[in-house]
Amino acid sequence: MIALNQVGYSISAKKKAVLTKGSRFQVLQVMKEGEKIVLEKESVRFGRDEASQDEVSIADFSELQAEGIYYLKDDAGETSYHFRIGADIYRPLQKDLLKAFYYQRCGCALEAEYAGEYTHACCHRDRALLWENHDISKEVNGGWHDAGDFGRYISPAAVAVAHLLYAFLLFPESFQEEINIPESGNGVPDVLNECRYELEWMLKMQDEEGGAYHKLTSAMHADFMMPEEDKSQFYLFPVSSMATADYAAAMALASRVYAAYDKAFADRMMNAAYKAWSWLEKHPEYIGFHNPENCNTGEYDDVCDKDERLWAAAEMFVTTGEEKYQKVLKELYKENLGKTDFGWTDVSGLASMAILTDGKKQAEESLIKGFRDIVLKEADRLVHLSEECGYMVAMEPEDYVWGSNMVVLNRGMLLVLVCTLVEEKAAYEDAALSQLHYLLGTNAVGYSYVTGYGENAYKNPHNRPTACDGIDLPMPGWVSGGPSGIPYDETAIANIPQGTPPMKCYLDHVACYSLNEITIYWNSPAVFVTAYFNR
Repeated sequence: MIALNQVGYSISAKKKAVLTKGSRFQVLQVMKEGEKIVLEKESVRFGRDEASQDEVSIADFSELQAEGIYYLKDDAGETSYHFRIGADIYRPLQKDLLKAFYYQRCGCALEAEYAGEYTHACCHRDRALLWENHDISKEVNGGWHDAGDFGRYISPAAVAVAHLLYAFLLFPESFQEEINIPESGNGVPDVLNECRYELEWMLKMQDEEGGAYHKLTSAMHADFMMPEEDKSQFYLFPVSSMATADYAAAMALASRVYAAYDKAFADRMMNAAYKAWSWLEKHPEYIGFHNPENCNTGEYDDVCDKDERLWAAAEMFVTTGEEKYQKVLKELYKENLGKTDFGWTDVSGLASMAILTDGKKQAEESLIKGFRDIVLKEADRLVHLSEECGYMVAMEPEDYVWGSNMVVLNRGMLLVLVCTLVEEKAAYEDAALSQLHYLLGTNAVGYSYVTGYGENAYKNPHNRPTACDGIDLPMPGWVSGGPSGIPYDETAIANIPQGTPPMKCYLDHVACYSLNEITIYWNSPAVFVTAYFNR
């Protein structure tokens, strides 16, 4: 096998492929008049890659900088998928990664003008009942379906919105193009238009005391059907401290982003953030969430809410500048929290993001230095992991968990963050780009983990609409969960032999929810990373 980025490479970027059989390789250019060999070299032996157990060599063709379509051939008779070298190579990819959120919209019809062939009728418009008191109902329509099911969850929503908003804050020049959604052309960047659809729903998910309902789902996952066919009763599940802290953080962040576009909307979100913070002050104890009896939808449980409170304090402080939030931030900073993760379980990295990207540098110098040192240390570790991996991804074998591509992309986010902080950024930039290369085909199974991108892009996501719409190919731009060293779904367990190396524990099968589901918070870090390279 020859594994490489099936989308392609920017003209001046490093370009490397992974060979599992051959040693000498050729690069061939594909033109109208035929093919020609444009480069012939010897690869460099790497040795055994631990996570795949492959013996690999690295084919470096970075000197090739002419625009065009190419593929590789090695002396063992293996050929690669085609790829492109050119300018703005990842711009269409970023647009489709972002447009994917539109396809997850709940509570509205997806019309052909915007959705093309991926249309469906309006869904899930009935009022929701409180799980603990069915006599009380609320209108909580809107938002994005979280994943391959129809549930909506506050913590994943907050994280996904934060990834997108920080991508816009840091790299606004990458979001100038419209993505063809109903709000396009209204004078607001489409990334903010799309996030607003989720934020308007989130505003409805706060109770009278300021707490955020943990989730909005039916009691049981729906069978595979189109969204409008699901007539299940939806419920608001009890408030959790984790969800409320994430909610406060996202609302405070969004308030300062939208202030320049819609002051009234920004004020609504800031008021919601204040209410959520007040709830947290009244409830300093951890209030967790577990699915009640007779409920099997996503749980998104946690064992600690200190990382969520840390993020909330950071965003409240950066947005308001009020010392009381910095005081809480300083106390929580002392806790044993990683401060480098951007997933829904550990959001402490988003506190680092808030403090380190604050242009006003409002935090105490020692606090800024502390966050910076932690982030730089982790980035150096990730660079080292990339260099020690035959497929150049910053992952160890034990990192291939359920949603491993989220881990890959969140690490890409951290490396990108460091690129914005330091002068000498080449090593961090190369490592960040290697995470994207892995996602797009430089991996041990040879798949591009983004629908519609690459000759061997995966095609069967665990996603109800794409499985039921009668269309052969899924909408482009969805990131797969990726390999999991311990598969959890029946299809994966039955078909992946025990002892399979973790990077190879993957199936492109619609039933493999532990390997091949889509979610909003796997796409959002992909948008962040590609936005950096589209500056």
